[in-house]
Amino acid sequence: MSRPRHLQAVPDPPPADEAARLQALGAYALLDSAAESAYDDIVRLAATLCDAPGAAIALLDRERVWFKARVGVAPSELPRSHSICAELIWHSQPGRLLVIDDVAADPRFAALGLSLEDGRALRFYAGAPLWTPDGHPLGTICVLDAAPRQLRAAQAEGLAALGRQIQHLFELRRYAMEQRRLLSEREAFALQLERAQADLQMRNEQLLHSASHDALTGLLNRSALAQLQGNPETVHQLGRVAYTLMLIDVDHFKRFNDTHGHAAGDALLARIGQLLQELVRNEDIACRYGGEEFTIVLPEADAEAAAQRAERIRAAIAATTIVHLRQTFGPATCSIGLATSQGERDTPQQLLQSADAALYRAKAEGRDRVVDGNRSAAVASDARA
Repeated sequence: MSRPRHLQAVPDPPPADEAARLQALGAYALLDSAAESAYDDIVRLAATLCDAPGAAIALLDRERVWFKARVGVAPSELPRSHSICAELIWHSQPGRLLVIDDVAADPRFAALGLSLEDGRALRFYAGAPLWTPDGHPLGTICVLDAAPRQLRAAQAEGLAALGRQIQHLFELRRYAMEQRRLLSEREAFALQLERAQADLQMRNEQLLHSASHDALTGLLNRSALAQLQGNPETVHQLGRVAYTLMLIDVDHFKRFNDTHGHAAGDALLARIGQLLQELVRNEDIACRYGGEEFTIVLPEADAEAAAQRAERIRAAIAATTIVHLRQTFGPATCSIGLATSQGERDTPQQLLQSADAALYRAKAEGRDRVVDGNRSAAVASDARA
């Protein structure tokens, strides 16, 4: 149908449930949607079945009638006040056709001047109403002709059947959209859950790291070392090979704190922790034992190799300076005590006592040195601070 040549409006008071009807129509997302072959095929079939030059699927919007599919009908929409289906649908019933045998003889529509796509005046209209399952009228599938006529019984039954098929298509469309929405929500929930699990895992790892590492130096803390020493598997693995325990104590740390302040003391400890991380091997276990004391477990390191590495650590600490609040402090020195295991007969506690005794001798002999508890002799430093 072309746009009407006359502007006389057809009375069309909306029903009380118009808002609910429009909401139901919107749930199908049909208005202004792209052409779809399923609906185009039904329209062509309706025109063929009813021997009509025009056919359309008309949807009743708020102020217009929009054609989802059409053949022999133009343009794609009409004002709602100038549509036959917009008037008839309020008086329709499910399963009953809306038929105007001669539009020109009907006072409701004669003055509208409706016509087909080829310009011929519209004279015949028959439509099957389209309903939602809960009884809201959506529009019609209609056939149109330029001559007054009637439908044969078989044609009327066929048009009604096509209307039912369109309603099934509408429901399948709504169901598919609902399933896509649910799938999207599930995917969004799964992604949200995955992110929450990753965040929880990260927080757990942070908590575990915080529980086992010293916040100031980034090294393992004393609690983590105690857990390793109490782990039978770890003790067994270490007992199978020679390993050395190194105890490091910063010399005159209390004096440094009293002179420069605790913040400068923290900066010194943090720097020593950084140096130890740079100097130890991947298999070594370095921790802050407490206060200004540090411990390093050196797997598969005999007394000679451990003494050489301890000397490198002592020299690196003696050569470093600390910059804190634009002030430079240092160099600092440290005393180191070593104890090397003699197999599984040496427990971690016994080895710690031996290393502590060696550290005490290093302090007593002048500090800034490495003492090997197994050899009971001091390895004096060539560099003095």
